[in-house]
Amino acid sequence: MQKRHFFYFLICLLTANCLLQTACKFNPDMQTPGESYLQGEWQQDSVTMQKQLVNYSLYNLKFNCDSFFVQIKTFSKANTGADSCTKSGQWTEYAKGVYDQKNDTLHVRGLFCNPDYSYKDPTGCFRSGVYEESFKVVKKTDSVVQFNPTSSVIAFSARLIKRSTCTPKPL
Repeated sequence: MQKRHFFYFLICLLTANCLLQTACKFNPDMQTPGESYLQGEWQQDSVTMQKQLVNYSLYNLKFNCDSFFVQIKTFSKANTGADSCTKSGQWTEYAKGVYDQKNDTLHVRGLFCNPDYSYKDPTGCFRSGVYEESFKVVKKTDSVVQFNPTSSVIAFSARLIKRSTCTPKPL
């Protein structure tokens, strides 16, 4: 009878060990390389039918290894808030964080920040806190990528304005 209890105990220990080894992992000490085709700075120049739209945004995206920085310039013909924030229907927001791509979907997750990469004060204008978006991406050429935000029906193309190479940094 003792051998059977020991055998069950051993099986439980091995099972628990396997579960722990697969369920938990340490964060890496270095950045991961990210997607090589995205490395650099990408700019959206216009939106299809932008003159007819009440609101639209233009993106400037920078990818460095597995990190991103995005500048979102928004234009609005509707008065949606205090003029000190909207500056006559135009304002800019920034976010930084990390991204990953699975198949054709690019997922970005980070925090809203200031233009100098410092974290944004939540009491200021517009959005603060977590920035998260998913894009269906299509590489049109080496210097043009189409981004289709899953939260919008308006896809946009961005052109490469500066290529860079990932040199992973310690975290």
